[in-house]
Amino acid sequence: METIDLRGVSCPTNFVKAKLELEDIEAGTTVEFLLDDGEPVKNVPRSLKDEGHKLLGLKEVDGYYVLTLEKGED
Repeated sequence: METIDLRGVSCPTNFVKAKLELEDIEAGTTVEFLLDDGEPVKNVPRSLKDEGHKLLGLKEVDGYYVLTLEKGED
């Protein structure tokens, strides 16, 4: 499983970085994104879902969030 740390990256840059990271990953791969509380955890999951990726889970861990998704088809 790939883990991409986007903590400390502000909106909308974190979504752009997430999209770029996903370009190099095969469809069907499970990916974890580490996100800050606030705007990132509100906006990034919704935006990635709108891009066609399948959200598998979102949980809080030690003051940040772990978003797990399955990459959709290109």
